[in-house]
This record gives sequence, C-alpha cells and structure tokens, in this order.
Amino acid sequence: MIHKKTRTYIPASLDIKWETLEPFYKELLDRPIHSVEELEKWLRDKSELEAALEEDFAWRYIRMTCDTTSEDLLQKFQYFATEIEPKIAPYSNELNKKLVASAFVDKLDGEKYFIFLRAVKKALELFREENIPVQTEIQVEQQKYQSITGSMSVHVDDKEFTLEQASVFLKGTDRAKRQEVWEKITSRRLQDKDKLDELFDHLRKLRHTVATNANFENFRDYMFQALGRFDYTPQDCYAFHAAIETEIVPILRTQAEKRREALHLPALKPWDMDVDISGKPALKPFQNGEDLIEKSIQCFSNINRYLGERLEIMKDNGLFDVESRKGKAPGGYNYPLAETGAPFIFMNSANTFRDLTTMVHEGGHAVHTFLTADLELNDFKHCPSEVAELASMSMELISMDNWNVYFDNEEDLKRAKRDQLVDVLKTLPWVAVVDQFQHWIYTNPDHTDADRTTAWIEIFEPFGAGFADWSEHREALANLWQKQLHIFEVPFYYIEYGMAQLGAIAVWKNYKENPEKGLQQYLDALKLGYTKTIKEIYETAGIKFDFSAAYVKELAEFVKAELDKLN
Repeated sequence: MIHKKTRTYIPASLDIKWETLEPFYKELLDRPIHSVEELEKWLRDKSELEAALEEDFAWRYIRMTCDTTSEDLLQKFQYFATEIEPKIAPYSNELNKKLVASAFVDKLDGEKYFIFLRAVKKALELFREENIPVQTEIQVEQQKYQSITGSMSVHVDDKEFTLEQASVFLKGTDRAKRQEVWEKITSRRLQDKDKLDELFDHLRKLRHTVATNANFENFRDYMFQALGRFDYTPQDCYAFHAAIETEIVPILRTQAEKRREALHLPALKPWDMDVDISGKPALKPFQNGEDLIEKSIQCFSNINRYLGERLEIMKDNGLFDVESRKGKAPGGYNYPLAETGAPFIFMNSANTFRDLTTMVHEGGHAVHTFLTADLELNDFKHCPSEVAELASMSMELISMDNWNVYFDNEEDLKRAKRDQLVDVLKTLPWVAVVDQFQHWIYTNPDHTDADRTTAWIEIFEPFGAGFADWSEHREALANLWQKQLHIFEVPFYYIEYGMAQLGAIAVWKNYKENPEKGLQQYLDALKLGYTKTIKEIYETAGIKFDFSAAYVKELAEFVKAELDKLN
C-alpha cells in the first residue's frame, strides 16, 4: 500500500473547506521569521498545506472526469473552484510578498531556490485582485467542454459507441465501413459545433480580460509569462513551426504517397489515414483494460525493475481508470497526487494500438511523479510542460524494444514500431498547427467565428491538409480544431509536445546507442523536478534544448533511418 507523507503542520484529518483552511493561511501570514532556518520551516509548512489542497482538488477532478453525468461530483469540483480557490489566491499573493520581503530570503541557498524564487517573483508581477473572479469563471466554464464531448456517441451496426470506441472502425480494412463511421463521427461532432463555438468565444473573451487586467496587450503575451517561458520567445515558436514545415512535412508527404499507392487509391480521403497499409486487420496488442495494465507492468519491468514496480503500486492501489465508456470525459492524463507521491492514470481505451502508446506515455509521466515525490517543497515538483512531456514521450520510444510483451508475432511488432515512428513524426506538424492557431486566436482577440475558420484552414493546409483530400468535407476540416481539448482547457499548452518530442527522439537515440547510460541519464534528469532550468534538465538527460532547423533535420533523419530498417 501507499502511505501518504506524515503531516507535521496541518491535521491529518483536516476537512478541506474554507472555514478550516483560512486559520492556516492567517498563521503563515502572521508568523514572525527570525532566521533562515525559520524561513525554511515556514516554506515547508506552506508547502504541506499546498500539497494537501492539490491532492484534494486532484480527486475532485479525477472523480468528475470519470463520470461527467454526476451532478454531485460536478458540484464538488465546482465548490473547490468557486469557494476555495478564489479565497486562496489573495492569501497566496500576500505569502509571496512576505517571502520576497523577508530579511532572510537572500540567505537561502541560491542554487537550490533559484527556480522557485524566480517563479514567485513572476507570480507577484502578474497577480491582479480583479482577475480572481474572472479566473474562477474560466475554471468553471472550461469544464463544459468535457460535459459536451463526453456525451457524444454514435450507433454503428445498431450498437452505441463513444467516439473513441467508434474510431477503431477507422483502422478496419473495409473502406465503405470506414467512410460510414468517419461520416457518423464527423456528423456527431458537427451537431455540437455551435455550442462549442459559443463556449470558446466566451472563454476567449474571459482570457483576454485576464491579460488586459494584467497590463498585457493580449493573452498570448500574458501566457508566455504565466507559463514561465523564460527559455524561449514567440518568435522561436514561429521558427520551430517553419522548421517542421521544411524538414518533417516532406517525409510525411512521402509516407502518404506510399499509403495511397499501397491502398491502390486515386486519392486518400480522411478515412484512409489510419488503416494499416499491409491490408491486415488493425493491431490488437491487448484484450481489455486489465490486460493492458498487466502487459504494461511487464513491459516497464523488462526495461528496469523499478519502472515496473511503480505501475504495480498504482494497480494495487486502484490508481487506474483506463476503459472508454459513455459519460466518461474524453482523452487521457496522469494526475500527480501531491501528498501520496503517486499519480492516477485516466484514459479511454478501446483496445487499440493507440491505447498502448497512451499507456506508456502516461506511464512515463507516472514514473516522473514517483521520482520527484521526495523533493523537499511541493513547488519543486511543478515541472514545466517541456520537461513533463519529455518524461512521457521518451518512455513511448524507450519502451519499444520491449513491445514483444504486447505482440508475440514478429510482423505485428514491426508494424507497431513503424506506426509509432510515423506517429512521432505526425505529432510535430499537428503541434505546429495547434500552436500557430492559438497564437493567431489570442493576438486577434476581436475575431469572428468566420475569421477563425479561415485562419484555421490557412494554418492547417501547409502542414498536412495535402496528405488527404478534404475537398468534399470542408465543414469537417474547418471544425477539426474543436477536437483538441487543450485549446479549450489548457490554452497555450501544446508547443511543449513538439519540443519534448524532439527531446524524446534524442533520449531514444542515446538509449539505442547505450541502453544503461541512456536510461540513467533520463532518470537523473526527471529526478531534478523543477530545481534546474529546462536547458540544464535536458543537458542532464544527455540532450539539447534546441528546436532549430538543423537540430530538427538531424533528428528527423535519425527517425527516418530507423523507419527504413523496419521496412
């Protein structure tokens, strides 16, 4: 069993509601600090309170996403978002002020606390009292995306399927069936197009208000500061998009042409992009959710015993919900439990190959959670996404050499590895599209729905619209962005996937060359949490934090060479 960390400041049985929490915030605010030792004790007590709150919020979110139809679970989540978080915000700001103003702050270990203090100063700079109610409204509003999309389903052959479950048919060899199901999924999404447009317009306006309240011209510039992007600029992102268009898109265009020829088609349609070009049925790496968990434990154990034991601990403690069902929110995530030191993995398995990669991806995040569990302050565990996604995306590639656990047939194993490497490359253009689209959305805050549609298509086309013929499905193409949960719920969290994907390829390259050293460097980097800069963490992993055209080209050529070996 997992044992939560012993609390030394707040009672173990503290009932999480504002009336019981406020006295602790007041005590922290009023406590006199006479030495650097007392300041560090104050930081640890503050960290313990924050970890307890984070874990409480985590469970409210997890339970709500596991059952979006429950009014009770929704209300419990909303209570935290509307009655606790807004009241914490001003106290957190005052505590940050107290820390920065302390006579002993300069006596703290400069190396140990540098990243943490940099973030505190940035939070103070960005804080505005008037943004508290706006951010509360955003928190509540953006959850509506899950309620809308979680209830989407279609009927195929007189059976009801969630959209995730129905997408399995798109891998089938019967082209007429693929088209039928693709059209049903698309039609179902379009039913809620206006509802999602309306929700997004509301979120966009609220986010712009947050930015202008904090004296920023637009939400893009505000978010670059709020996300702590100290290591790169919007211009670097645009340069990365351009490198992906130049170096990655041509490789994928060649792959698409091979697909068209193998399928003997005059042109690829959107429903032709997931079927295996060998003409064989879709890969089936496991039977059900339980089988997926068991095989993943074995796969991780074969890489390194410690890794397998982490997933085993999660299984023994009921920290998985992996199968797709109606009423469950879409997508997948690994949610760290700040006090427990373990995470919860949530996903929507429909018994496909994609679910295997989702599991090893979230499993990478899970290992990261365990490796940072004993860091002294809760804030030290709050890794930026460029680091968090390096953990997960690297695990997708490192685990490949042990995928024989899922496939006992050598040809299926080769197919799976090929699909994975093509997916790795396909990730990059989609990241560029979603990121560039968000830059456009928030630097054009007064745009109309029609403007947004035009911008989406113009941004999408150079990165992949040419792979399939969308000419008869322009409305579906215009609506593709609504599939991306991040745009609704975690704005600007997406370019990190591209940066981390490059990093993951480099980690895998090291691992291929020297498995023991490559794995150790990867684990050493993850153990740092966020106690070093992103660049230093990447260097610890034995790789570069670099997304120049030259680096993109070098790593793309490595993946292409690995793909050629599998053909």
